[in-house]
Amino acid sequence: MKKVLILGAGLVAKPLVRYLLDQPDFEVEVASRTVSKAIKLIDNHPNGTAKELNLKNEEGLRDEVANADLVISMVPYAFHPKVAKYCIDFQKHMVTTSYVSEIMQNLDAEAKKAGIIILNEIGLDPGIDHMEAMRIIHEVKEKGGEITSFTSYCGGLPAPEANTNPFGYKFSWSPIGVLLAGKNSAQYQEDGQKVSIPSENLFEDFKIIPIEGLGDFEGYPNRNSLPYIDLYNIGSTRTMFRGTLRNLGWCQTMKKIVDLRLLDEEEKDWTGMTYAGFLRNLLDEAADTDLRKSLASRMDIEENVGVIQNLEWLGLLDEKPLPVEKGSALDILGALMLEKLQYETGERDMIILEHTFVASYPDGKKEKITSTLVDYGIPGGDSSMARTVGLPPAIGTKLILEGKIQELGVHIPVIPEIYVPILEELKGMGIAFTEKKEWIEG
Repeated sequence: MKKVLILGAGLVAKPLVRYLLDQPDFEVEVASRTVSKAIKLIDNHPNGTAKELNLKNEEGLRDEVANADLVISMVPYAFHPKVAKYCIDFQKHMVTTSYVSEIMQNLDAEAKKAGIIILNEIGLDPGIDHMEAMRIIHEVKEKGGEITSFTSYCGGLPAPEANTNPFGYKFSWSPIGVLLAGKNSAQYQEDGQKVSIPSENLFEDFKIIPIEGLGDFEGYPNRNSLPYIDLYNIGSTRTMFRGTLRNLGWCQTMKKIVDLRLLDEEEKDWTGMTYAGFLRNLLDEAADTDLRKSLASRMDIEENVGVIQNLEWLGLLDEKPLPVEKGSALDILGALMLEKLQYETGERDMIILEHTFVASYPDGKKEKITSTLVDYGIPGGDSSMARTVGLPPAIGTKLILEGKIQELGVHIPVIPEIYVPILEELKGMGIAFTEKKEWIEG
């Protein structure tokens, strides 16, 4: 029996855990700071165990890694390098869904020397997006072509019938993770020109993106797209853009949330304060200030526009006591949004992932290739977010432990040995792309 250690028991862990428990030769241990979550995920399965583990417990973490064959780290990305060092020490493979940090990348030589693979970015975005991109890129190259433009958008959203609040959004994963992504700067390349967007302007740089059969959405840049020119080996491309997809109105509201310092991470004392008082504090306004007028003035907008109505609907203008006495503005906003932007029982979420390529061929022809994944959650079952984030690392884990992935070092899933079998198995689970090709002028 091979032992898989899963660190973390969050919102997307259930399909991952269940898939691995269904493998006949695997033991699965879920270790979480909140052991009740781990117990629920294991659900009395004979090949599963749940354990309480705080990642700050160095000795406990070392012991757990030492006793596993592979470690899946589903905890906040800042902990991954620590886990990776222990995996190197004990020669244990590691899988994560997070972006490769510089610290993690610098462990490549040590991982190779230890004879292990550290497979990162193997979720949805990053993850499935890489794999489908590389499938098409390699297909174009095999036909003698080259990629001259690559644009990708991905979003986790409520299904149309579940889109019932002014934000056009509901949380299927960590609210803090969603909000923190709004503090990222962004870089991309457009028609040969490099573009840099500072974090404070992220939500100003959006476009209207039509998705066939679903209508229009807002798309804005996701982190730094430039390294993927080399990672995807498409130096020929003049455009490289990876973006996030949201429902209409999201970017305007989030821009004002950033401007109001609602994403500040400094811990403060809010003892005795209401939500309205908290907002007045951020605005440096007196206790008797008319918040609607103050917000309108500060944001240079009319009092009755959508942004102020959205903040009011959320509850930030209420004279209701804050649920905490200490914490950051981000903590307070995240908790409030999680409370108000929840899926109701039976509601579905929706994943949209769309890649658009332009390929040039030696005979002068140009081809536009659009590959679109639209996936829905299962009412009363797993969310689409949980399936698309949790199943790829589960499949990757199985392939590593079966010896079917033998690459060593720090990797993302851009080689056929990794992406071909994972995409094929996902397709069998109903997570599949629709591809459209057309010849174009120019």
